[in-house]
Amino acid sequence: MSLRDKMNSTGKYLRELVNLSEHIDVLAAMTNIRSSVPFRGPNVFILFFAILIASLGLNVNSIPVIIGAMLVSPLMGPIIGFGLGLGTNDTDLVWEALKNLVVMVVISILASTLYFVLTPLDLEQPTELLARTKPTIYDVLIALFGGLAGIVETSRKEKGTVMSGVAIATALMPPLCTVGYGIAQLNWQYALGAMYLFFINSVFISLATFIMVKYFRYPSVQLEDQKKQSRRQWVVYVILVIVLIPGVFSTIDIVQDNNTRRAASRLISSNKSIGKSYIFDYKIDSSGKQDVIDLYIAGERLSDESRERFYQEAEKQGFMRSQIVFHEDAVTEGFDQEALVKDLFEYHSKQLSQKDAVIDSLRKELRMREDELEELKQAKTDSL
Repeated sequence: MSLRDKMNSTGKYLRELVNLSEHIDVLAAMTNIRSSVPFRGPNVFILFFAILIASLGLNVNSIPVIIGAMLVSPLMGPIIGFGLGLGTNDTDLVWEALKNLVVMVVISILASTLYFVLTPLDLEQPTELLARTKPTIYDVLIALFGGLAGIVETSRKEKGTVMSGVAIATALMPPLCTVGYGIAQLNWQYALGAMYLFFINSVFISLATFIMVKYFRYPSVQLEDQKKQSRRQWVVYVILVIVLIPGVFSTIDIVQDNNTRRAASRLISSNKSIGKSYIFDYKIDSSGKQDVIDLYIAGERLSDESRERFYQEAEKQGFMRSQIVFHEDAVTEGFDQEALVKDLFEYHSKQLSQKDAVIDSLRKELRMREDELEELKQAKTDSL
């Protein structure tokens, strides 16, 4: 076989490998998506109970419980329906999906707020809740790729378990629960940050749906009146722009914030010791026009030479001098750097041991849940 024949054969194999046309049922997918948009009857109670389950899971930092709640939740339906409506010029579906999504969000926030107002459980280390208060570039990518996987799964003839994975990965419920927590604690920073995360996730899932609906060439809604048809298309375009503009700007802000935090981490990691002093903690304040790095110093008071040297290192990472703030409340004269390092090492070792214990406990619980799930699957298989 010649090289040309081999290349043609390889190309044919690759085209067959990624071919989707034989596996896609557009009409069935449209029916399925439309049926998941309405929100009434049992779905109201399912959502309410799912939010309570997720809130409880966040309350006690139980990842398996949170995962279970996300599998139960019907939140994904209106979001994918919104993307389908945009992709097929179906303004009726767009408005219905948007209306149902707003109702679901309101019910979710009310349920989670009620839970966190009444719960007797304390949140000593609400790590899972805090993780839902600020979106990162990873959340954007997860929502986008999760949405792409979700619409492909919905569109194919033989359904699998992909939607369950998408529901878990995109994590729509935990941010809404965190909004309720923020309201219950009157912490508006938590509430707004979590709502922002939910908005970003929803926008990019809808955008992914819109892209694949166009790619699969879902049939658009056609009207006999051409003026109404043209007006409907313009309405869809306006809605799409309204959704995309804040999404794009938000993504740019998230990317910039991510780059700032990475640069700050590199700066601190390579400059832990400043002369005879030590950076034992730092925080990034993003509330102003420019990010500010607050450095907490222990040891001897910084000399002018040490400050200047650090400023030069900061400038190499893209930070201006006005963005660096030194806090020297913990400095002492006659500083013993070796003793401080020893104390810090012991402290961090203790913290890591505690975290390892929590991780081991969660792993054991996850294995138990997996075993229970396997038993249920086996029992279902045996019954069939």
